[in-house]
This record gives sequence, C-alpha cells and structure tokens, in this order.
Amino acid sequence: MTAGSEATSKLELIMGREGLERLTASTVMVLGLGGVGSNCVEALARGGVGRLIVVDHDVVQASNINRQAIAFHSTIGQKKTEVVRSMVADINPEAQVTAHDTFVLAENFGELMGTYRGQLDYVVDAIDTISTKLALAEWADREGIQLISSMGAANKLHPECFRIADVSKTVNCPLSRIMRKEARKRGIRHLRVLYSCEQPVKVPVREGAGRRERSNLGTASFVPPIMGQMIAGEVIRTLAGVGRG
Repeated sequence: MTAGSEATSKLELIMGREGLERLTASTVMVLGLGGVGSNCVEALARGGVGRLIVVDHDVVQASNINRQAIAFHSTIGQKKTEVVRSMVADINPEAQVTAHDTFVLAENFGELMGTYRGQLDYVVDAIDTISTKLALAEWADREGIQLISSMGAANKLHPECFRIADVSKTVNCPLSRIMRKEARKRGIRHLRVLYSCEQPVKVPVREGAGRRERSNLGTASFVPPIMGQMIAGEVIRTLAGVGRG
C-alpha cells in the first residue's frame, strides 16, 4: 500500500470508493483563513477534497495562536495563504491549492467569483464582514451555488450548542439575527449557516479601550476549531453523498 492510498484508507471505509472519488474531483472555496476557516481547510484536506481555493489577505499574528490551525510562533508574520498552502501540501500532496492573497469585499468579490464560474462545488464563508457575507449569500442564492456561512464564535463556550440550519431557523445568535433580517430585505431565499444557540457570555469592555477596539469579544481556544470542523463535515458529507438526512 502506498502512502497516498494508506492515508485515504480510513476515509474510504466510511465514504466508499465512489464517495472518495467525488471528493477528489471536488473544488471547494474557503473565504477567510482565521480560526474557523483555517481549521475547516485542514479538515477538508484530510477529508480528501481534491482542489481548494483559499482567500485571505492577512498574516499570522501572535493573537491567532489560541485558535487557528496555521498559527504557531514559527509562522508569525507569514501570509496565511502561504501557510495554508504548505499545510495542505504536507497533508495531501496530491491536492491542488489556489491561493488568493486579497481582501474579499462586497465591492470586489464578484470578480473573484466570476473567475471560477462553473467550477465551484461548495463555498465556505468564514469571513467577518457582514456586508460581504450578505453579498455572498445573495450571489450564491442567485447562482444556485452551495454555500455555508459561519456565524459568530465570540463569547461562546459550549460546542454542544452549535447547529447547522437555514438562517431563518436560528436563535440566540446576534450575527444570525442581522443576517436573517437583511436576507429577508434582499430576497435571499436560503442561507445555510453554522450558529450557536447559546446565549453569548457577557464580557465587560476592557478599561481604557477605544470605541473601535473589539475588546469585549473573547474567543475560546476550542470554539473556532470545532466550528471549522463542523463546517468541513457538512461540506464533505454533501460532496461525498453520504451521512446526510
């Protein structure tokens, strides 16, 4: 048994040969390589997805170490896209990685998506900007592209409260509330999201913090990785055609 076949042997047992082949032939785009996105990419690579398109314009910072799959003291200062590229190559050398070192904004994402028209099997939204999340949701709904959007991880402590649902069915999630309201305004019919039904932990604003500092948004080390893994699981099950419903 070769290293490649051995690496996927456990996957094949649960996904089946045809399911594994579908994953190998699939293209998944992940927008945002923070705590949720980087852990999602890792799980997708380990799960046999054959082509990954990753998008981010940030560099690894020391504050990322508590939650991001690509954040180590050895990677501080490096472009997240390049660290992800190296990580995937080390996990699955046969996987193709296309990296875009760019900000994704509501004003420019259309050009990026147009580059991959007809090529995307699934899109993962792991970005923070609400205007861009809404633009993506509107685009995916219009184009019939499978999209899953990550809702808020801040001030959450209980992973058992995470759920995957249409945004119209969400509760106790401030970001989902905004997305739900705006989706109705924009005529977005469906938006699949990962959210937490847990009431956010109340965190006091740090004394002396400026108004623009998001000083009252804390993140537990285990929450974004679990979210990323859950999103990857949803994508993998869907693309492989197993374990859903």
